[in-house]
Amino acid sequence: MSDEGPGIPEEDLSRVFERFYRVDKSRARDPGGTGLGLAIVKHLIELHGGTVRVENRTEGGARFVVTLPRA
Repeated sequence: MSDEGPGIPEEDLSRVFERFYRVDKSRARDPGGTGLGLAIVKHLIELHGGTVRVENRTEGGARFVVTLPRA
């Protein structure tokens, strides 16, 4: 999955899957969420023997890559 937004600052890429980590700390909690979503995603994917990673696209935006083993 990818988007066409501004991407994720390089210093935050390695931390986006941490529980309660939020890239934009200036946002209010209501619209910004709790910082649990990507941590849950990573945990569930790893429980199924897979991996997830994030990278910035050169043309802008971020790309999340999920790899799952075949059944």
